[in-house]
Amino acid sequence: MRRVTLLAILMIGAIVVEAVEQGQAAPTWTGMDFSGNEVSFPSVIDGKPTVMIFWATWCPYCNAFMPYLGQIQKDYGEDKINVIAINAKERGIGDPAAYVAKLDFTVIDVAEGDGIAEKYSVNFIPGLMIVDGDGNIAWKRASTELPAGKTVAELWDGQVREQLDLLLAAD
Repeated sequence: MRRVTLLAILMIGAIVVEAVEQGQAAPTWTGMDFSGNEVSFPSVIDGKPTVMIFWATWCPYCNAFMPYLGQIQKDYGEDKINVIAINAKERGIGDPAAYVAKLDFTVIDVAEGDGIAEKYSVNFIPGLMIVDGDGNIAWKRASTELPAGKTVAELWDGQVREQLDLLLAAD
């Protein structure tokens, strides 16, 4: 009985995924965009600070933040930053390809990103982080008790802009 218990504990410990923390190298990955083209990280960031959002069509927080993310992309410019939108935890509820097509800003989109979300320890949507031009995690969204809507979207907008300003000033 002790051997079985010990074996079970060892097996559980082996499947624990270590959280990716600020300052660490972001995990590498390869995915497909909604057009069927390969997207490989970190080469896709091309040395630019990159906002990464793990999102789903059903997520009210994602829907509230996307317009702000679009304005961030427009304000900073595609020549200065990237936005990678990784669809994850979709659960077959919505049409993520149609959602991305309706965005009025440029994103590097990734379909079926559950495996990527797992690499980044994203357990809740939206996962929101910034990767610096060298591929290191520069910032990660903290959990919040705020309800979905304008207030939390504005909070994240300010946090993302603050971090992008710091990264761009360092260049």
